[in-house]
Amino acid sequence: MIKKSHRFWSRTIILVDMNAFFASVEQLDDANLRGKPVAVTNGDKGSCIITASDEARAFGIKTGMRLQEARQRCPKLIRCPSRPSRYVEVSRNIMTALQSVTPDIEVFSIDEAFLDVTNCQSLHGDPVQIGRLAKQAVWEASHLLCSIGISGDKTTAKYAAKIEKPDGFTVIPPWEAKEVLKNVPVTELCGIAHGIGNFLKKYGVVTCGDMEKIPISILAKRFGNLGRRIWYMCQGSDPDPVKTAISDAKSMGHGKVLPPNTHDKTTIEIYFQHMSEKLAARLRRHELAAQCFFIGFKQFDRSWVGNKCKLEHPSDDGKIIFQLTKVILKTYWHPNTNVIQVQITALDPHPQMIQPDLFDAPDQCRQKVNKAIDVINTRYGEFKIAPARLLNRSEMP
Repeated sequence: MIKKSHRFWSRTIILVDMNAFFASVEQLDDANLRGKPVAVTNGDKGSCIITASDEARAFGIKTGMRLQEARQRCPKLIRCPSRPSRYVEVSRNIMTALQSVTPDIEVFSIDEAFLDVTNCQSLHGDPVQIGRLAKQAVWEASHLLCSIGISGDKTTAKYAAKIEKPDGFTVIPPWEAKEVLKNVPVTELCGIAHGIGNFLKKYGVVTCGDMEKIPISILAKRFGNLGRRIWYMCQGSDPDPVKTAISDAKSMGHGKVLPPNTHDKTTIEIYFQHMSEKLAARLRRHELAAQCFFIGFKQFDRSWVGNKCKLEHPSDDGKIIFQLTKVILKTYWHPNTNVIQVQITALDPHPQMIQPDLFDAPDQCRQKVNKAIDVINTRYGEFKIAPARLLNRSEMP
């Protein structure tokens, strides 16, 4: 959907969204996969689909679906183990290429980027022309297709990008955004999960147009600045700027989908230990530590059970984080619990500023051990050295 406009926009935001990115990279690198249904999983043993090609999506296969169910829908589905380093390489090439369009880029995820091209209109032309430039830059850097969404704010641009896929190009002029979003469910907008959606439903807000029914103060009181932003998002005037600087992470987490019908406590513990060590290694890699964590698991009815846990001191040690998961399991798990996913999130990661003389010898020794383990695992592969029951489990099923 292309609407040409030679009118100068006071603010112009472009969202570049790579189409089925991981699967597209696999098809790019292997000509035998092109035109065929492809599903990318976490390693050879992964049971959950990370992403699927457009050919696979035609069968109703989606991200997060079990591989077993996907193969029932599409018996000829081709499974590809994920190759994170390759995806990062392609992503970097794309993001570098987009800098030829504008330096004001926010890398939103490995396959998405916001571009603020407001100040480029006199150089590159109107928003449609600039969007075409961005699309061409992506193709020349990667030979991959992307969908482009253009509007006057980030939320509307992101919504526009998903209207037409694959290879989409949708423009929503800022003066039309409010009207375009009027009948769109609020939960269709990025950042409005079903929890917030249920809160809004209590006030009669189901679509973006319904947001005018309630004052902004109701959302501000419940959700703070996020609530204020949501109110404006639904009006087609999201004030959030394109963040060109890399800021400190507000949270950092790892989760894992479990095999079907997982009831065994020991199995669940192993997955929690796996996520504890992955999160700890990631914290150490970024020289961060955390004191407050959310630990929980999703049940078969898709409800979450868990709680926040706080340590006496910040930590980047998987062994310590794992002890918190045992507390959660002891509190919430029972033999009939069917667990389908586990999650550990560090809620307050911040730069690690530990003075060795404040700790006793065992703690100092543990830090040295973790550092040595990180060096070896970085060189030879994840979990080549790890707690015994996690050895070689970087590709857990």
